[in-house]
Amino acid sequence: MSEINQTFSNNLKQYREKKNLSLDKVADLTGVSKSMLAQIEKGTANPTINTVWKIANGLKMSFTELMTAPEEDFEVVTQEKLSVLTEDDGHYRNYPIFPFNDQRGFEIYRIELDPGAFLQAEAHPIGTQEFITVFSGVIEVQFLEQKLQANNGEAIRFKADTSHSYHNPSDEVATVNMVIWYEPQQNI
Repeated sequence: MSEINQTFSNNLKQYREKKNLSLDKVADLTGVSKSMLAQIEKGTANPTINTVWKIANGLKMSFTELMTAPEEDFEVVTQEKLSVLTEDDGHYRNYPIFPFNDQRGFEIYRIELDPGAFLQAEAHPIGTQEFITVFSGVIEVQFLEQKLQANNGEAIRFKADTSHSYHNPSDEVATVNMVIWYEPQQNI
């Protein structure tokens, strides 16, 4: 059985057991036969995408929720695991540490800005907030008519659902931790 089918099989069985649903009830809710559901849970069936969608819709959960492996109890992110995203000709470096996850509702980045570095960012979805902690140097954040500055050891929080920018006005590299929190969306 493929890894994705194993993940789907485990997620479906865990969800059904957690909600105390029988295979008959899941079949009624989803329109997928009890025998097919049993085969999926045992790992002997290779369900089509349409079948997965029927199950997700019938159980009122997202497709991703059924197809994504649950997180482990811990995770160590080493320097070797990090990839860098660059802007401003490499003067703005973004290292995604913990990417967005529906259950978590936030993502975490380490950002490095060379002296003079600047990035103009688009608005995030309504209700999104950013939390920036400065570990070295200085950062300026501008949004709407506000210009906020934080130095080493200081932090900024702001609503990031409008266009905003980041700038390092100093002559040393600024290193910051950025947490982007997304307001929870309605379930499918």
